[in-house]
Amino acid sequence: MRKISIFAIMLILAGVISFSSQAFGQSGRKVLMIPREGYSNDLDLMIKMEVGVMTWHLKRAGFEVDIATTSGFPIIGPTQKIGKVMRLADINLDNYAGIIMPCMAVGAFPGPPVSQEAIVLVKKALADGKPVAAPFGSVIILAEAGLLKGKKYAFFRDPLKTDENWKLTDLRFVDAIYSGAGVVQEGKIITSGACPTIEMAWGGENKTVELTKTFIAAIGPK
Repeated sequence: MRKISIFAIMLILAGVISFSSQAFGQSGRKVLMIPREGYSNDLDLMIKMEVGVMTWHLKRAGFEVDIATTSGFPIIGPTQKIGKVMRLADINLDNYAGIIMPCMAVGAFPGPPVSQEAIVLVKKALADGKPVAAPFGSVIILAEAGLLKGKKYAFFRDPLKTDENWKLTDLRFVDAIYSGAGVVQEGKIITSGACPTIEMAWGGENKTVELTKTFIAAIGPK
């Protein structure tokens, strides 16, 4: 199994795996992936090692993956891109088993604006009993939507505490329960505090695979 995963990552790095919804072993079930627009630093890394790895594991589990943003424009890095992107306004959430939101490494607060369309879809997914997964930067979307109040969540560090390296607090996390940087599941909400950029910049262990597998398990059998 480890050999297969390593081989898959090699294919992603080589640009062999497509981000289209054509999947091996697909069952017809779909997952909606919502990246955050407006991020530029290390975009190649995040496309390959976060969006690509998430997509590979979802397809391997039998899911089709649709990627959607507010604009619906392709997401283009220096050498990598996500060419097929839908518009969030055109999404019918009834067609999807859950939502996964790549970190896209938003960096310091406040980062790129949070999509109101994304908030609406995430709220509906959870209201319908569908899982929502979010690593690091996209956890901010859950906080802005008010979905973390009274719930445990993961983040790179506690966003309500400051020190010499962390000068700002994010009041959107007030009344939420910070629970470390590992993968945390609270009902249908799955969060983690470490993405590929965090691993590269700070040495924190990348949780992309664990987060994606936890999300798949939360969807459950058809």
